[in-house]
Amino acid sequence: MPSITPSLWFDSQAEDAANFYVSVFPNSKINALSHYGEGAPFPAGTVLTADFELDGKRFQALNGGPYFTISEAISFVVDAPTQEDIDYYWNALTADGGEESQCGWLKDKFGVSWQIVPPILGELMSGPDAERAGRVMQAMLGMKKLDIEALTNA
Repeated sequence: MPSITPSLWFDSQAEDAANFYVSVFPNSKINALSHYGEGAPFPAGTVLTADFELDGKRFQALNGGPYFTISEAISFVVDAPTQEDIDYYWNALTADGGEESQCGWLKDKFGVSWQIVPPILGELMSGPDAERAGRVMQAMLGMKKLDIEALTNA
């Protein structure tokens, strides 16, 4: 089966973004940088792509110019089993200009959207108890960063 690698288009911040993400997630690394050559739309030597891994999952960041922008239509879900994990990823990804959103969603300083979600959320919102699922949904709708205790108590 072929591998699938998400590729993120940046104006000119591909290397900075890759370095930032590698600093946030454990077991992560930059695998390779490629550079524009002479006659390219960017100055020769400018990073073209940054190939990197986040906890063993491959990603690519591309410096392609201002023609396309990142939107909330695509996001990355981070399974954060404990409140400590939620707090860590939330704080790290919103640092230095990131933006909080609703229901566990945020945008980092590069505009990439992330969902910081405890795996228990799926359990709380499914199953035979529709009233509980509704209470959990209402609690979640009132949150920016998710609070496991408040969701569990809903």
